[in-house]
Amino acid sequence: MDNFEPVTEECIQLLQELISIPSFSKKEEETATAISKFLIKKEIDFERFGNNIIAYAKSFDATKPTVWLNSHHDTVKPNKAYTRDPFSPDIEDGKLFGLGSNDAGGPLVSLLGAFLILKDKELPFNLIFIASAEEEISGKKGISLVLEHLTEPELVIVGEPTQMKMALAEKGLMVLDCEVIGKPGHAARNEGINAIYLALEDLEKVKNFEFKKVSPYLGKSKVTATIIQAGSQHNVVPDLCTFTLDVRVTDVYTLEEALEELQNSLSAKLVPRSLRLRSSKTPEDHPIIRASAKCGMETFGSPTLSDQALIPYPSVKIGPGDSARSHSADEFIYISEIEKAVVDYVVLLEKYAQIKSE
Repeated sequence: MDNFEPVTEECIQLLQELISIPSFSKKEEETATAISKFLIKKEIDFERFGNNIIAYAKSFDATKPTVWLNSHHDTVKPNKAYTRDPFSPDIEDGKLFGLGSNDAGGPLVSLLGAFLILKDKELPFNLIFIASAEEEISGKKGISLVLEHLTEPELVIVGEPTQMKMALAEKGLMVLDCEVIGKPGHAARNEGINAIYLALEDLEKVKNFEFKKVSPYLGKSKVTATIIQAGSQHNVVPDLCTFTLDVRVTDVYTLEEALEELQNSLSAKLVPRSLRLRSSKTPEDHPIIRASAKCGMETFGSPTLSDQALIPYPSVKIGPGDSARSHSADEFIYISEIEKAVVDYVVLLEKYAQIKSE
């Protein structure tokens, strides 16, 4: 435990450097390079695929299972409510300010700190640290690209701001483009079939819609209308109305099942933009659940999306910081949260190793 403090201090300094470098999704080249230089200085073997960094603990043994420690180094763009320089990594009153400090720089460097502390230890599994790109847009050159280069892990720990509570399940996302067809006509005469009125009938159903199955971890799946478009001029009955539905799907549905249940209730034609962002749930018999219980960690189901949605392997989501601060003005993370997270990650992984060795 003596090496926690210097390692954590180095990781906080790295986070300050990352905050000072703009790293919007698809433009993370410089932060990827900064992480690479840090690993070179620490004499750690790593690979770079695009803007994704994959670091390996020493003595990688192909006969052992593998655990991934994954978080992201891209950020959203700062909103207009910022009163501080979003790229100035200032520490005031124990808070480290800056864009990406909480989401997900704090979790990223805390996982890296745990990786550095454990990288030379004999464990019943291989340890890999992954700093991924394009998480904020679920891009295809982020964790999806990493999946093409690594063999299947037995566990992925995804670092996101959860106040170090462990998310055992996460809702998936499906965006539906919906189309209602009417018949054109002149607004002054009693003719045509108004597509807006037809869409309103569907939207009323959406407003009151409840999916039949409820998850014990995530509760109800949810559908929300978010965009609507129709009409071209004031005196023409519109023959087309389109609207968009945001569907948050729990672990008791596949995206296809949720789509079918909605389509059976609505008249509109529903077309999913993607079926990539699936819900996730940690298998109930996975040893990480026992390890978290031994650490006294609180578990929950998460309504927010992360790279978990794109990882088709057993995973949990846990990290320092607070999801409520993500994408907010004057984003920050407490230094004490990072310090505690490094310790908590190490203890969790050691408990996991202990259970694996029993």
